[in-house]
Amino acid sequence: AIDIVESGGGSVEAGGSLNLSCTVSGFLYDTYCMGWFRQAPGKALIGVARIDSDGEIGYGDSVKGRFTISKDSAKNILYLQMSSLKVEDTAKYYCAATAVRCQHRAVQFTSGRGFGYWGQGTQVTVSS
Repeated sequence: AIDIVESGGGSVEAGGSLNLSCTVSGFLYDTYCMGWFRQAPGKALIGVARIDSDGEIGYGDSVKGRFTISKDSAKNILYLQMSSLKVEDTAKYYCAATAVRCQHRAVQFTSGRGFGYWGQGTQVTVSS
């Protein structure tokens, strides 16, 4: 079975940093497109960062220059380094994977459509 588990969430003041981790098992890690998503209360799920099987990376507009996605293929871990955090970054963050390339027509990074495997999420709260 495919298992995705996020960790590293917590509370931080605006301007601070947090690092999220996503441990995956049960599939060929390097053949998948993987991403981080977030959902704030009352708002839609949005794409934060994604990394394709070939290492190509993309970010949501609201986090460009502040967040960094990376992966450790040897350990099957996906990371999200978040810096210069803002109050509006407060949300539950999810790690997700899809068995096709990130650019596949069935995948829509901005909304999470096409990502079939999801973790339970980890809460990030940024206070002013």
